[in-house]
Amino acid sequence: MHLIQLFIPAAPRAAIDIEDIIATIQREMTERHGGVTAYLNSPAKGLWSNDEGTEEDTVIVIEVMVNSLDRAWWRQYRRKLEELLGQDELLVRALPVETL
Repeated sequence: MHLIQLFIPAAPRAAIDIEDIIATIQREMTERHGGVTAYLNSPAKGLWSNDEGTEEDTVIVIEVMVNSLDRAWWRQYRRKLEELLGQDELLVRALPVETL
């Protein structure tokens, strides 16, 4: 089993309604994978350094549990979200899960 985490910018570059995008992701994940968890009320704050200094971003984390990891599908879905959100790169990661 794997936990997929999608880090969605709370304020994407594209002129879109982020609430509509989140609702769409939730619907798609529920239809395809049977459920989803979205952390909407407490966007996470990320900081990272680059050549121009420190950048800050707030993200909404969406999590999905899957039995098998279809890497090709998730890469394609990440690219779709990057284009939709106007992002150069979007973090989508998979973590192995052991249920207790």
